[in-house]
Amino acid sequence: MENLLLWGFYVFTFYAFLPGLISRTFGFRVFKKGSVDKEICLTFDDGPDPTYTPQLLDLLARYSAKATFFVVGVHAEANTELLQRMKAEGHIIGIHNYVHKSNWLMRPRTVKRQIERTADIIENATGQRSTYYRPPWGIVNVFDYANLGHLQIILWSAMFNDWRIRVGEKRLTKRMMKKLKPGEVLLLHDCGRTFGADKDAPRNMLIALEAYLKEGTKKGYRFVGIDEMIKLTDAARAAHSPIWKRAMIWLWLLWEKAFHIAFRLKTVGDTKDPAFHYRVTTYNGVPITFAEGGGVAKGDLVAELHFDNKMLSTIAATSKSPVATGIRMLREVEQALPLLANQLADDAEAKNIKAVYGVTMIHRGADRLGFEIFQLPEGWFAKSTRVYLRILIRVLTTKHKTTKNHSSKKKKEVISPRMLLMPAATISRYAAVKLSKIHEEAERITDAVERTINAATDEAAQLGTKTTAI
Repeated sequence: MENLLLWGFYVFTFYAFLPGLISRTFGFRVFKKGSVDKEICLTFDDGPDPTYTPQLLDLLARYSAKATFFVVGVHAEANTELLQRMKAEGHIIGIHNYVHKSNWLMRPRTVKRQIERTADIIENATGQRSTYYRPPWGIVNVFDYANLGHLQIILWSAMFNDWRIRVGEKRLTKRMMKKLKPGEVLLLHDCGRTFGADKDAPRNMLIALEAYLKEGTKKGYRFVGIDEMIKLTDAARAAHSPIWKRAMIWLWLLWEKAFHIAFRLKTVGDTKDPAFHYRVTTYNGVPITFAEGGGVAKGDLVAELHFDNKMLSTIAATSKSPVATGIRMLREVEQALPLLANQLADDAEAKNIKAVYGVTMIHRGADRLGFEIFQLPEGWFAKSTRVYLRILIRVLTTKHKTTKNHSSKKKKEVISPRMLLMPAATISRYAAVKLSKIHEEAERITDAVERTINAATDEAAQLGTKTTAI
């Protein structure tokens, strides 16, 4: 019996305790604090709550503050209108499991089901699938690192026990003011209907938060969503890379400009930081048959995608691992696909394309967006692409371990280019979805602006590489 208990302790420690400790202490595969000058990230767990979340959204609007909400699926399912309002007012929505239950107490398959179910609820309500995840109590199990590769795990740099009503508004305010610093990721709760919480504790949180927002605004701080905090942190880290790497990247970006001019690539959208460029060209690969019928053959027209090298360099240089690079690249792709779809629909050159085509070094999760993934045929192109990507990863990433095991793992996970093809019918559906939501989104934005005006405050509207890496 004693041996059984001892083995149970060992298994439990390996499964849950050590991964949680490593993540919290060393930030392994998680984001928990930013490197910025004037930004603070407010995050709220356990909601939405029909009583307190609307009050919180009103408060955030008064101070032009953006926040990140990690919603519990069962609460989100009952309050989809609050998800829609969050999205319309520019906030980020993340996943906090379907029920508020620790990953320590669930099998990997159960955790995955909880996340997928909540992601479906968010997508059905807002039209956008979440890529951010916060496990309840910040606890991960050892399998989460592999199973949740398509998600960015978000923890926090400060929490205040605000789920306990006995903390009181004054003590809570005092605790929060100590963390009025740039880069902080604050953990707060807009719902008290989970195990261990007090139902009306968010009332104190709202009072303390208003004092925090007022003082922070006075000092010139900006309250941003987790997406902006990550981008600004990445840019700050990239600026501290070695001189030789910065020089190599500068030459690489210069070459990209020449490549774009020579091949007349078109930029997707009018943003300062585009995710895509493309050109309409003929397909020269092996014949491909799509899962739902049809396909492409040599000589067919395709839209060849190129991920923007400037964005790629920032993402790769500041990611802790190739997997993290892939997650963030996939997120940018998802946001840019509707823009690409509408631009292709208006492009006379692209009228008869059979597919959207690209070659990616990190392809995990692309099938969720409608791409079909194919092996590159063995030959000089596949071999040269692997060599190029090996060099690219070496130049772009901030750390490069050279141990044998790490090297073999990297070859397996990263230096493994694949062809991505999305049938023309699939990409056109992105355009249809986008167009059908324009009026609905405009109405939501108008409502948000009206609420802000009524509160007597102005709210500012925020808003590949040569190998065609996506």
